[in-house]
Amino acid sequence: KRRRSAMTPIERLFALEQFGIKLGLDAMRVLLAALGNPHVAWPALHIAGTNGKGSVSAMTERALREAGLATGRYTSPHLFRVEERIALDGRDVETTRLSDALARVFAAVDRLVAEGALAAVPTYFEVSTAAAFLVFAEAGVDVAVVEVGLGGRYDATNVLTPVAGAITSIDFDHERHLGTTLAAIAGEKAGIAKRGVP
Repeated sequence: KRRRSAMTPIERLFALEQFGIKLGLDAMRVLLAALGNPHVAWPALHIAGTNGKGSVSAMTERALREAGLATGRYTSPHLFRVEERIALDGRDVETTRLSDALARVFAAVDRLVAEGALAAVPTYFEVSTAAAFLVFAEAGVDVAVVEVGLGGRYDATNVLTPVAGAITSIDFDHERHLGTTLAAIAGEKAGIAKRGVP
């Protein structure tokens, strides 16, 4: 096992996978504030659901790009490379750009943990989401399409106040975290709904 300081930022991200899922928005809000709130620098479309959210995200981003907008897209999971999760104008983020964003996220994490502002290191998904939001802010995207990772209400992406949201079809998924009935699961997905946001 390599020492944390000897790991690349991407290796350090993958080392977080062993800690699993932790739903909640508090750590994400603290981390993003320390990074200058990059998620408010661009308008977002937020997409939740069980089936079809990846397709809806891809089609929506493509339509926005064809309309002449500079786009970001954040999806999960990836198939082959973590860079697939973050796209700028339809292309996977470059490894160096992702690594730089992750390095800045981890520097903020280490400082916040040392100061006691964070009780623990955020999860893989929280760190990758923060890095995506930094990439989008620094690239100056006109709009980003952001797919929920798990559920909605307590998903790390739900710190967004999007210009619009979508919920695709609902089915049984992640029952341990979201509930054992379709109504409970739908309620968690509907957690992305915000007053005044169509």
